[in-house]
Amino acid sequence: MARPIRCRRVCFEPEYDSFAPCGSKGEEQVLLTVDEFEAVRLIDYEKKTHGQCAVQMGVSRTTVTEMYERARTKIAQLIVGGKTLCISGGNYELCDGSAWSYCGKKCSRAKLAAGAAGERKEDGRMKIAVTYENGTVFPHFGHTEQFKVYEAENGSIAGAQVVETNGSGHGALAGFLSALGVDTLICGGIGAGAQAALAEAGIRLYGGVSGSADEAVEALLAGRLAFDPDARCSGHGHHGEGHSCGEGKHGCAGNAGCAD
Repeated sequence: MARPIRCRRVCFEPEYDSFAPCGSKGEEQVLLTVDEFEAVRLIDYEKKTHGQCAVQMGVSRTTVTEMYERARTKIAQLIVGGKTLCISGGNYELCDGSAWSYCGKKCSRAKLAAGAAGERKEDGRMKIAVTYENGTVFPHFGHTEQFKVYEAENGSIAGAQVVETNGSGHGALAGFLSALGVDTLICGGIGAGAQAALAEAGIRLYGGVSGSADEAVEALLAGRLAFDPDARCSGHGHHGEGHSCGEGKHGCAGNAGCAD
């Protein structure tokens, strides 16, 4: 059975949704989807790499490359053939603020803080993991030996347990958390590869957090967690990069499911 198409994260819908050539009726149309538009915007306009684009849109680099190449082919067709461009549809979700550190001015801390508690699953449950050591948030995601995993229901902690990582590190930890059913992670510093792996696994990230693990989870559930969207692991040499299906006019709402 084919996997469902994952919704692609989009900062905002295009301001202009159609273009027609001068001196031609442009009766033939080329349809560019909103997620394809976003790939072109990020790569050609904002000069991001395919990897950075993948992290921001919450999909794999291969998916980004496929979208980008389709979009460039369509743009070439309309330029050479004098066709009309229409931008509409696609499998995407509008940014809810979770990609604040990548979307820049299009997202805000306030929007993210307000949406934190609202990101719970439809049944009111969340499964939150915290990098853990002696009751506090462990500062380095890739080196944590334990997670404290919290079950939350309707904004309150319903239960928690400490689990050992058994030597898993960096990108492998995303699969470890996914297997536990975790949908949200609170941690200190975290590297680019781990961020990308978490995004691919659909795990929401709150980095740059310190102090009591229990208090951090309570703050998250209350929508007042202080975190740093630009948190990076200081122990690594170089790091690069890391929405609920939106109700935009062409969004994923109503799709059967949102994987690459």
